[in-house]
Amino acid sequence: MDWQDRGIILAVRTHGETSAILELFTRANGRHLGLIRGGRSRTKRPVLQPGNVVQAEWRARLSEHLGTYTVELLNAHAALALDDRTALAGLNTLTALARLLPERDPHEGLFDATLVVLDHISDQDIWPSLLVRWELELLNELGFGLDLETCAATGASEDLLYVSPKTGRAVSRDAGAPYKDRLFSLPSFLVSGPDPAPELADIVSGFALTGFFLEKHVLGPRNMNMPEARSRLVGALETRAEGLSTSRP
Repeated sequence: MDWQDRGIILAVRTHGETSAILELFTRANGRHLGLIRGGRSRTKRPVLQPGNVVQAEWRARLSEHLGTYTVELLNAHAALALDDRTALAGLNTLTALARLLPERDPHEGLFDATLVVLDHISDQDIWPSLLVRWELELLNELGFGLDLETCAATGASEDLLYVSPKTGRAVSRDAGAPYKDRLFSLPSFLVSGPDPAPELADIVSGFALTGFFLEKHVLGPRNMNMPEARSRLVGALETRAEGLSTSRP
């Protein structure tokens, strides 16, 4: 049996002397592994970089077999991020977290959202907030979506300012005021519609929010740690945000 699909390279590991095991996030076939012959060659190594988008063909005698891949490069996103440490950390965060998806389970909406982030990876004013939204969608796809549309206490849909760490639900300004020290901040760009360039401090708050629930519901139960790339990313954004705050009059 065989299929063809677009795929985002998540990881590559060596197999034998010349081959590699390629892990793709494909649109119609989900996170899917396969052997790529000659994957360690000079010609294929630049193509087989996490974050690159390829057209892939997978073949196997039976569906449960590992199978083999042949791929053709469509978009070399990895090369665009090489000169920007923060963008590279963002790209590596994206590919590492996508590996949390169950194998061979399609998530077409998340795949499309992943392409949006990758298509903007060279624009530092846009991709960080897109990545926060992507992490929210990842939580949703894994069954742990947050409810940021109405207040958990009042049912109101306006003036939402916080998120409860217990329920993952939004809380309004008035309802949350007595407990604000125990609640997460809800960045405005997550409730007010798309913002092309939200405040950097809001983006950092967004990563704190998604990171908490990823660790609580996904990583912790699997005895896994947050990817190191994500820690580097958040640290770089925090430093940049602090620099902006101190430079303002």
